Amino acid sequence: MEPRISIITLGVSNLAKSIEFYRDGLGLPLRPGEAAIAFFETKGTWLALFPRESLAEDANVPLPGGGSPGFTLAHNVRSKEEVDALIGHAVSVGATLVKPAHDAEWGGYSGYFADPDGYLWEICWNPFFWIE
Repeated sequence: MEPRISIITLGVSNLAKSIEFYRDGLGLPLRPGEAAIAFFETKGTWLALFPRESLAEDANVPLPGGGSPGFTLAHNVRSKEEVDALIGHAVSVGATLVKPAHDAEWGGYSGYFADPDGYLWEICWNPFFWIE
């Protein structure tokens, strides 16, 4: 297997609401032409939104329950100020603040928000790690 991830698909409870959050709220570029699934083209990996029931059916697994999804999506930015600005913006367009940004013990600066379906996003400035 080649060492890359092509698409991350999130099972969402309300596709239209999630599209609005990611496209209109966070400004991710939506790929046109799909009705049952949404694709956002990002650098390196695409983000897809698919109704939770449809995703479970497609994978032939039971529909998962509530609670933490057990993983986070992370977005590294160029400065502490960008961390604060992005988390503030996400909250202003419908995200829930989970953990305010703070100086981390490992030398960076990070905080968390949850999207409308509870998926966790870590926004961080890491002076030791940068992905363009």
